Amino acid sequence: MTAIELARMRLGREQDVFALRRLGRAAAELSGLEAQDQIRVATALSEIGREVAAGGAEVVFTLDGGELRITIEHTATTDPAGWEALALASRLVDSVTADTERGHITITKRLTALPAAPSPRHIRERLAQLTPTTAVDELREQNKELAETLDEVRQLNAELQETNLGVMALYNQLSSELEETNRGVVALYAELDEKSSRLREAAETRNRFWTTVSHELRTPLNSIIGLVRLLVGPGGDPLTEEQTHQVGLIGGSAETLLSMVSELLDMAKADSGRLRPEPATVDLDRLVHQLHLTMQATSDVALRTEVAGEVTEVYTDEVMLTRVLRNLLSNALKFTRQGEVRLSASLDEPAGQVVITVADTGIGIPPEYLGQVFEEFVQVPVPAQAASKGTGIGLTYAAKLTEMLDGSLELDSTFGEGTTATVRLPYYGGPPRIERVLIADDDEDFRATARRMLYGFAAQVDEAADGVEALAAMRDRRPDVIVLDMLMPRLDGNALLQRMAEDEELRKVAVVVVTVAPGKAAAEHPVLSKLDLSREQLLRSVLEATGADRA
Repeated sequence: MTAIELARMRLGREQDVFALRRLGRAAAELSGLEAQDQIRVATALSEIGREVAAGGAEVVFTLDGGELRITIEHTATTDPAGWEALALASRLVDSVTADTERGHITITKRLTALPAAPSPRHIRERLAQLTPTTAVDELREQNKELAETLDEVRQLNAELQETNLGVMALYNQLSSELEETNRGVVALYAELDEKSSRLREAAETRNRFWTTVSHELRTPLNSIIGLVRLLVGPGGDPLTEEQTHQVGLIGGSAETLLSMVSELLDMAKADSGRLRPEPATVDLDRLVHQLHLTMQATSDVALRTEVAGEVTEVYTDEVMLTRVLRNLLSNALKFTRQGEVRLSASLDEPAGQVVITVADTGIGIPPEYLGQVFEEFVQVPVPAQAASKGTGIGLTYAAKLTEMLDGSLELDSTFGEGTTATVRLPYYGGPPRIERVLIADDDEDFRATARRMLYGFAAQVDEAADGVEALAAMRDRRPDVIVLDMLMPRLDGNALLQRMAEDEELRKVAVVVVTVAPGKAAAEHPVLSKLDLSREQLLRSVLEATGADRA
């Protein structure tokens, strides 16, 4: 759009600045600017006009699109960039630019789109009618503008004061509500602390009760079992067939009760954190064979077992796994009158798990009870023709033990057709992918967990309780990778990484950081969180750090 000239004026003396100011305000008013913007344009013009008036200047007012543009052609020899007037004008209008070579200063003010704004022709006519003004007239006009501005400032101050009163009232209300909320939160925390304390006391009381009862019952039960063996053994007096049967029932009941007492004691240990797995290499084929011999003798139902060649050896706690499988087999045989019970073990290679299933053709579990069978002392109603009734803790006990072995226990059942229990445990077999791994961590429990995860994956796993031990171990026998905790005594993870960077040999050791504060770890190494670490994550990160995943 072509610029439209509105007015032109020559400055030759300082008195002309008053006329320039008046002309500037009139042009701004006629262009549709508000009163405050009119004063800003006039003030910017008068400030710059005083700088250029003595040397002579020509001022041109134009409309260019949606802007009022004022161009001042001057002959001043000093650089306008250093003028205070230019800095002040820049704060009053939208832009002020100075072209030193051409001697131009351009003032720009964006216009407000007003439907009733006069046409450029009308603006030119109105501006041309302006009469010259004197200093007194201009001073009177400026005083009038100042008075209007002061009135507006007083009005703004009154509005601001009223706003401040509202803000203070809202602040006081919010403060009161926040204080009341805080009192409620404090009371809630106190109540929660009290309830937590009661729960802890109840748990401790329950554990003490189970432990005491278990210990107190073991002695008489062992005595009963011993007496039964004496009565039916070769050294005892001959018994009639009925007496032998009755004594056998007594012995069987005592052994069942002793087994239940042992489970109660182990559950108390598990709840209190005193029962921990002690993993080692387990001959699964031999374990299953022994269970077959023991359990088959207690039932007339056929018990069949099958262990795949890939899982004849597993890395886990043999005692815990034996108790889990004995519980599952006992339940299967107890509630199966016809058909068979089958135990099978195989390898789920994609998932990296050993899968052990115990399937029966027994009475099954009603659908409404399937989700409750792992709760303590929950007993599923059984038909009258069932062989016996459960105690309600076997599956709970088995599930807790399986969880402690980093595995899972699931049940799938069809009422009237049978039940399948599936135990999934981590598989630590296969040829080693890494020769040597060093675990550097001051947490003994975590080192044991990491060692268990690395079993079968690394040919050799070394341990260090802090950075000093880790440094010595690496210099003695350099590992392929170090699994490093960042928060350790004596020499922490960051300091150890610095020492490794200074050693030509130790720089070759790959690093995987495992820490409770992953955000503070070195970003150039794989970083894992201790809180939710899995075997899959750890092994993948070790392969990534060593480059073995690209081999």
